[in-house]
Amino acid sequence: MSNHSIVIPVTDLAAATAFYTSAFGIAPHTDTPYYVGFNVDGQEIGLNPNGAADLMTGPVVYWSTDDLAAKVDDVVTAGGTVVRPISEVGGGTSLVLLTDPAGNQVGFIAST
Repeated sequence: MSNHSIVIPVTDLAAATAFYTSAFGIAPHTDTPYYVGFNVDGQEIGLNPNGAADLMTGPVVYWSTDDLAAKVDDVVTAGGTVVRPISEVGGGTSLVLLTDPAGNQVGFIAST
């Protein structure tokens, strides 16, 4: 399993885009009203202006998996909790947001 992306919830997308463009020293590769994405030395870092609505409490690392449903079952069996159920986010990509037993958020993502 590999780290797919780190997603940061933001409330002011324009201000966050300006900040991270300056902080990373690069322009975003994707700049839409619902997601701004940066490739920082091969690491995808995204800004999500709907993070609060998606129940994100802070930055979330999304890990690639081939089977989201099986991963959810494994994590819940191990004491995790589903925060945002498996959701299609476009382009054949789905994700799920969970918490570990201490309440830390972790995400999983799969593309078809």
